[in-house]
Amino acid sequence: MVFRHHQRIWKPSTLKVNRSHLRNQILPAFQRQSVSEITRQDVQQWFTNLHEKPAAANRSLSILSLIMRQAEIHGYRTFNSNPCSRIRRYPCSGRERFLTFDEIHKLGNILDTHESRSPLPVTIIRLLLLTGCRQSEVRTLLWSEYREGHLFLRDSKTGPRTVWLSSSARSLLDTLPRRSRWMFPANGKTAPLSVETLYRCWRSVRNEAGISDVRLHDLRHNYASFALREGESLLTIGRLLGHLDPSTTLKYTHFSDSMERSAVETIGKALDVDQCAPQH
Repeated sequence: MVFRHHQRIWKPSTLKVNRSHLRNQILPAFQRQSVSEITRQDVQQWFTNLHEKPAAANRSLSILSLIMRQAEIHGYRTFNSNPCSRIRRYPCSGRERFLTFDEIHKLGNILDTHESRSPLPVTIIRLLLLTGCRQSEVRTLLWSEYREGHLFLRDSKTGPRTVWLSSSARSLLDTLPRRSRWMFPANGKTAPLSVETLYRCWRSVRNEAGISDVRLHDLRHNYASFALREGESLLTIGRLLGHLDPSTTLKYTHFSDSMERSAVETIGKALDVDQCAPQH
């Protein structure tokens, strides 16, 4: 049921991977139980048994959680009974790298120095910083997908979606020459800029900026974390990134020490009994 519904919005490669996780990780453990019988203890035990495959375990848990939410919607489980909720994912070390404000500033300066010789790759990198999009979504943009101040993506990882643009992002696009149907054409103008050209520029830029450990995809994580730091909700950030599963958004965000300190102070003041007591 879930896969029939989502095959309209999942890309074929995503559908193939998710079916593989369903077949190899989920069904062998739960095929003898109905969705209404599966408990949090069952899920926790299954997830613990997958500890040697942390990435596969995390992906499978997200798929199972989606199945459970659909079961609630269709009346096979009671609402708010998802047994996958609040199960802690396995950490995948080395997969996320979040930039500091100083690193963002330095990166911007280095991009300025590369702009004259690599204008299209530099503009793509700037848009990745400003939108949180995937590189493939920006690199293969058509001019027909940019209208009314938004991007209307015909083909993202989760299907067609709308990307809302800030004034800074719109300014970048409005200064680009329209020499092809592609927004970022290759030299022949009949195809988009190659991924090799983009990554060649990125490797040079990040090395000069002293952030050689930062992947291009980390700019997407960085966008989500800065949005969180500015007070946006996980639901809003998930919609901006085109996430279907809220748990996906959570792993894209980074809680800094300053955010935690601020939260502690806010909660402490709100719950301060002495301050809340009536004055006589």
